[in-house]
Amino acid sequence: MIYVNAFLFSAIVCLLGEILMTKFKLKPGVVTSLFVVIGSSLELFNIYDYFLSKCGGGAMVVITSFGHSLTHGAFMEAKANGLLGLFTGMFNLTAAGITSTIIFAFITAILFKPKC
Repeated sequence: MIYVNAFLFSAIVCLLGEILMTKFKLKPGVVTSLFVVIGSSLELFNIYDYFLSKCGGGAMVVITSFGHSLTHGAFMEAKANGLLGLFTGMFNLTAAGITSTIIFAFITAILFKPKC
């Protein structure tokens, strides 16, 4: 059942993204940023952890998980190190993803000519 839930969660997020882009004419960057904020807001109210327990990998793959990871890491470090941990903690859980994105974007920029 967790596979079905994972598929349905990811499909609903994709469907919402498509609706936002086609119906409201939002750009992909705006929709991506909106989903990061939504994931962060759901973590703020401890709702995203429920999705993680019920949907498993389906909730970890989509862009809302990035917002969840940023907020979750910030709160964990804030409990351990106070206010400074709030600002440094968000990079603990997301450092590998951010670093690999920068490296792959750099390699792609070197290998391919962008069309502006």
